Amino acid sequence: MESTPLNLVVIVASTREGRFAPVVANWFTEQARSHGEVKVDVIDLAEVDIPYVLGGESTAELAAVSSRLAEADAFVVVTPEYNHSYPASLKAVIDWHHSQWHAKPVGFVSYGGLSGGLRAVEHLRQVFAEVHSVTVRDTVSFHAAWERFDETGRPRDAAADGAAKKLLDQLLWWGRTLREGRTTSPYQA
Repeated sequence: MESTPLNLVVIVASTREGRFAPVVANWFTEQARSHGEVKVDVIDLAEVDIPYVLGGESTAELAAVSSRLAEADAFVVVTPEYNHSYPASLKAVIDWHHSQWHAKPVGFVSYGGLSGGLRAVEHLRQVFAEVHSVTVRDTVSFHAAWERFDETGRPRDAAADGAAKKLLDQLLWWGRTLREGRTTSPYQA
């Protein structure tokens, strides 16, 4: 099982018009694919019709997302910081699902103004704990992100690639360990 690539789902949380998310997400996705040992699936929440009322009617798009989340071994959330927290689109997709998150690791790539999205990440750690996920310690964060990337979508600071590698290394360790655990002893929430 160790040699089987992990199914990594990268969730792009921002849905705003004119968002910076694709620049950050494309860079990180490239890092994940070049890291190896993972199959990357990108879910861009701007492309998903997410019902914000829980208990209402689900959509066909949300059902398709549900199966992709269920197949994941690990997640990376690429999120901005909105009003000292994370986007409503992300909270809605988390809340519409439960078992899909169980006993799986979550990593974060955040961006924003002065705090680099870290307040959003700290809020998300609590939310993901509630749905029985494990968040990895290290994050990748870009303060004033629009100034941190060049015109080709690459970070101006080469240290960003090292931070992404560290996050992916941790995520892979947790992903393999938890996948083996879910296989040998199904997780009970």
